[in-house]
Amino acid sequence: MLEVAVVGLGWWGQNVIGALADSDLVRVRVGVDPDPHSRERVERHGTRTVADLDAALADAGVDAVVLCTPHRLHVDQMVAAAAAGKHVFCEKPFSDSASEADRALEALSTAGVRVGIGHERRFEPAVQELRERVRSGDLGVPLVFEGNFSQDKFLALPPDNWRLSREHAPVGPLSATGIHLVDLAISVFGAPATVWAQLATRATGFANGDTLTITLTFVGGGTAVINAVLTTPFIGRVCVVGSQGWMEIRDRSHPESPSGWDVTTHHRGGTPEVRFFPPHPSVRANLEAFARSVLGEADYPVTLEEIRSNVRAFAAITRSVETGAIETV
Repeated sequence: MLEVAVVGLGWWGQNVIGALADSDLVRVRVGVDPDPHSRERVERHGTRTVADLDAALADAGVDAVVLCTPHRLHVDQMVAAAAAGKHVFCEKPFSDSASEADRALEALSTAGVRVGIGHERRFEPAVQELRERVRSGDLGVPLVFEGNFSQDKFLALPPDNWRLSREHAPVGPLSATGIHLVDLAISVFGAPATVWAQLATRATGFANGDTLTITLTFVGGGTAVINAVLTTPFIGRVCVVGSQGWMEIRDRSHPESPSGWDVTTHHRGGTPEVRFFPPHPSVRANLEAFARSVLGEADYPVTLEEIRSNVRAFAAITRSVETGAIETV
């Protein structure tokens, strides 16, 4: 059993605690948040809390930290955790700075601790099948990755929430949802090469934008086209188009509360095959995969190089939004 401190007890931190309630591999030992109201909400459900990260890092019973904090805090918190010998699971985005991400990864590597990342979409059964079809050549040469991960949850946030801040969450649709699709595209095509991105604020007052479109090219020649919008009812769609066929995954509901996926596969010369994949606790599955890596039972399936590539893509997308030009990743 891996004993963890969940750091940051807002919306997603509470979601993580709930996801781990029935886990046989991960137990929440303590929650961490400076806000007394956030701590009180979590304590009502039986989780002990502290106000300060240092208190959790000093707890010998804490094996790892799960960071659910604003991403501008991630690197310093990871470096502190490494110094305390704690393993780190970091919610996305890992960082918005390539150099800062390297600083964190170097500290974690030097400390000899394990690293996990909150890209739970990799752990959805339909996505795992899609990646296996790509690896096996079932779809032929993979040509294009298409993705849309949009929602309107942020319309309920107060204007001063950090998720709507240009400073704390630059390129809002990217850090909110789009970065998951960037990660999936990397898992299919490998290292990204260039990016062209457009950000607009068209239907809200969000300081960090509400509509994002990204075109990524990859070293191996593939292309990804990604949309992320923060002012439309939820839509989740991933499709890989290959030279011999394509596979599309459509979410029936937001991954926070999954209700399953409709999957269509079509090979040349055949007819489309439509299947339903039932709900799966992918948030818990990701954290349990991290626990198995810490316990020495299995390698964690997201590599450090993929984490680096994702951060570099994030930084290049941000630059492209600012310059309007194609940027090198």
